[in-house]
Amino acid sequence: MGFSYKMRLILVCLGIFVMAWVGFLFKSLLLPDSFGLYGHFRADAITEAVEVPVRHGTNSSCFKCHPFEAKIHKAGLHSTISCEFCHGPYADHVAVDKKTGTLPVKTGKQITTLCLRCHNTQIMARSEEVIKTVAMPDHLRNQQVKLTHDCNQCHHVHAPLKYINRAKQITGLMEKG
Repeated sequence: MGFSYKMRLILVCLGIFVMAWVGFLFKSLLLPDSFGLYGHFRADAITEAVEVPVRHGTNSSCFKCHPFEAKIHKAGLHSTISCEFCHGPYADHVAVDKKTGTLPVKTGKQITTLCLRCHNTQIMARSEEVIKTVAMPDHLRNQQVKLTHDCNQCHHVHAPLKYINRAKQITGLMEKG
C-alpha cells in the first residue's frame, strides 16, 4: 500500500515549506541586523573598521619630525620604500601626534639583514630581462671587498648611492652633476 499521487504532492509541498521556514529561521538567527542595509554586506563593518586604531603611517608622517632623513631619503634610490619597512609600525613610535616610543635603530649585521630582504637575488622581470638591483653576495665579490662587510660600510642606509657618488666626485671618476 503506497501513498496516492495527491498525498505525495502534499508531502513534497509540505517538505519544501518546512525547509524554507527552517532556512528563514536560521538566516534570521545567523545574519546580523545590519546585513543588507547598504547592499550585500554587513553595514556595521564600516563603523567597526573606523574604530580600529591606525597602526601604520605614510612616509610623510615620519618626515614631519625627521626632516634631515626625509631630505636624504627623498633623493635616494629607496625613496619609494616605506620608512616602516625598516623601522617598524608608526603606532609604536607616535600616538596622537606625540612620541610614545622609540623605534629600534638597526646596526651592523641587522642593517645587512634588512638589505637582504630585497637584495639577496636578482629580480627577473621577464625570462630574458633582469630588474636593475644589487644581488648579494655577488655585489661584494664584484666590488672586491670582504664578504663580511656590512652594507652601511659603503652605503648610506637612506640613500644608497650618496656616499658612492660623492667618492666618485672626489676621485674624479664621475663628473659633478
